[in-house]
Amino acid sequence: MATHSSPERLQPRPGILDIAPYVGGEANVEGVQRVIRLASNENALGPSPQAVEAYTALAGELHRYPDGGSVALREALAELHGLDSDRIVCGAGSDELISLLVRSYAGPGDEVLYSAHGFLMYPIAAKSAGATPVRAPESNLTADVDALLSQVGERTRLVFLANPNNPTGTYLGGGELRRLHAGLPAGCILVIDSAYAEYVEAEDYEDGAALVREAENVVMTRTFSKIYGLAALRLGWAYCSRPVADVLNRVRGPFNVSQPALSAGLAALGDQAHIAASRAHNSRCRAWFSETASALGVAVLPSVANFVLLGVEDADDLRLFFKSQGILTRQMSAYGLPSHLRVTIGTEDEMQAVVEALSKYQGEGA
Repeated sequence: MATHSSPERLQPRPGILDIAPYVGGEANVEGVQRVIRLASNENALGPSPQAVEAYTALAGELHRYPDGGSVALREALAELHGLDSDRIVCGAGSDELISLLVRSYAGPGDEVLYSAHGFLMYPIAAKSAGATPVRAPESNLTADVDALLSQVGERTRLVFLANPNNPTGTYLGGGELRRLHAGLPAGCILVIDSAYAEYVEAEDYEDGAALVREAENVVMTRTFSKIYGLAALRLGWAYCSRPVADVLNRVRGPFNVSQPALSAGLAALGDQAHIAASRAHNSRCRAWFSETASALGVAVLPSVANFVLLGVEDADDLRLFFKSQGILTRQMSAYGLPSHLRVTIGTEDEMQAVVEALSKYQGEGA
């Protein structure tokens, strides 16, 4: 009988075990009934009632496969944003699209570049594909174009830029975005992660769509998890050149987005009044909280997104104190910011509770 040698134990591909698994924000506090969840940058107002209705209406259709091409949603996105629907690819959250881009364009021996405090999914996606993640220094917790370009080499295949950035809330204006792209070789893709674009009101901000129209090597990713309030459904989309869209459609799953997600997303797009209300609420509460926290002696980094980054002496101690008060926030050690705490902008009463807890914490520490 023939025998076959085998390894002593199962081994994944090189680099996989170097990945630190992504850990989301906390959601529960033992023994606390009313938990204030400000750890995951969720929409304080929740989803549009129209999206909830569309989701509920599909309860009797769960045995049906979804539209594998996401046609209705792509057409609605194209109409709303003035885009070409054929160049839109939908995914199970923008996380999936980020992973598909890396898997499609990078591998062993290649490099994936991102700013020092950029979204953790960039290095995770790079390592899972066997590529090497490369971090470029930031300036004042903001992506630095010159620092990024200085790290670009012949092995650089993708450059990821979260704009606005999570967890800092800072952004690059349209001019800097274009300067970054202009410095990249044609064979390197610039991925502009605009997950928080709908919250930005700065006049010099560009979401990246115009740059996609001008250049083949630019991709813009977006999500329904933030201002649209559909994080549980995992729905995102990418706008890219036709060649890149063709590649993504070849490697994605044939039914990668569920029908409830597609239907809820379509309904959410139709309720722009809810989006406007969410943006206005966020802008008002963010300004009030930032000013109030600063008055309490806490360093608050200016943000254009739906969260703020607090600089404190002992971030984990403050996080645990907040948790004891039933308030969940996010400590940023995984992002290389051990002295910072990220706080999502919640409802008015939730932010008032945060301020009261912060005041109490400052008083106890005095």
